[in-house]
Amino acid sequence: MATEQYGYRSEYSYDDEPRPRRRGLGRLPAGLRAPVEGRAWREFGYLLLSLPIAITAFTWSVTMMSLGAGLLVTFIGVPVLALALAGARGIGALERARARALLGLEVGSPDPVRPRKGGPLAWVGATLKSGVSWRHLVYTVLHFPWAVFSFSVAVAFWTTGWTLLTYPLWQWVYPMYGGQGGLQLYGDEAHSVYLDNPFEITLTAAVGLLVTLATPWIVRGLTTVDRVMVAGLLGPSRLASRVVELESDRGVVVDTAAADLRRIERDLHDGAQARLVNLAMDLGLAKEKLSEDPQTAARMVDEAHGEVKTALQELRDLARGIHPAVLTDRGLDAALSSVASRCTVPVTVEVDLRERPAPAIEGIAYFTVSELLQNISKHSRATRATVDVWRTGDRLMLQVSDNGVGGADASAGSGLAGLTGRLDAVDGILLVDSPAAGPTRVTAELPWRRA
Repeated sequence: MATEQYGYRSEYSYDDEPRPRRRGLGRLPAGLRAPVEGRAWREFGYLLLSLPIAITAFTWSVTMMSLGAGLLVTFIGVPVLALALAGARGIGALERARARALLGLEVGSPDPVRPRKGGPLAWVGATLKSGVSWRHLVYTVLHFPWAVFSFSVAVAFWTTGWTLLTYPLWQWVYPMYGGQGGLQLYGDEAHSVYLDNPFEITLTAAVGLLVTLATPWIVRGLTTVDRVMVAGLLGPSRLASRVVELESDRGVVVDTAAADLRRIERDLHDGAQARLVNLAMDLGLAKEKLSEDPQTAARMVDEAHGEVKTALQELRDLARGIHPAVLTDRGLDAALSSVASRCTVPVTVEVDLRERPAPAIEGIAYFTVSELLQNISKHSRATRATVDVWRTGDRLMLQVSDNGVGGADASAGSGLAGLTGRLDAVDGILLVDSPAAGPTRVTAELPWRRA
């Protein structure tokens, strides 16, 4: 509900966040402002530059490959082919930079050529064996005909649209300097048709407006093909990207395991170990006083008995934090019900699984929900929470919701960031929906793997 303040209508509402006012062209619909937006002109500029760059790249590749193939009867042809591939990689670097600057397309650089041994011959061999280099060469060949086509279409539509749209502004040139009424639409030996009366001039401008409004979307469609070509042929291969991702995930797993070991060592040292040391000292003192003061010794043994119970409880909690026995024996439903019973907020747990996932996935799901319920207990100020677990296709879905104050942010370096890293390590996803006033809904998605 908007409010009136000091004689003008406010854009703020009680139910929504304040929205910035749109000024100038931002008030127009996207279809009307597209011809004058910077993105449209950058994409048009990209297509204009594509033609000379494609001609240069195509000429280089065809010339050098033809020369190298012709000289293969001698040893000179091999380094010429390697030089052609190296030049294609250089052109690919230029194209990635151009796509980044004009299309906003971020494409990572592929791995450089790394010969196993030093020397020019090793570099030539590594270059010729590099699939990335050959993909760059294919790009220079395929991009040439597409660049000719897209350049022609973009220039034709762009110039036609703006020329017809602005026709009323320069139509006077024809009768004053051309000796005719206007732009000639048709003409033969018998008769001619000129766009020279007000209706025809207005209609010409209207057609120009339609073409001008359609041109940015046509150009965007053309650059979509360029995006696919640059990303598919000039970027890292899927295998290389997957290797990098797996290496990163492996680092996360190693760091997480090391952090867990440090936590367990700290808990043992500061908790159960310290209590057992104190217990041993108390029992030693009780043994010394057993003959002298049996009552005091009995009281000390009773206190030591309480310490034993506390130490056992801490050890049980520590073992539960490593991997709870109930999870192994009875699965997620019982394990999550157990952890929910220890939450300070009433929690409703619903698990809809016909079979159990792999132990590793089951463990990650358990600890994810456990961590989220701990966050609810510590930070949410909620009065109720729900935990839902179900399977969708080949994915295990978890959702933890509460009616608390909200404001949870996985990018703030909190425990949610750690959960995100753990899920990433197994190709999982963590989505956090937590507006400032609440409620909070955290959804985790894990790959389903059979036990």
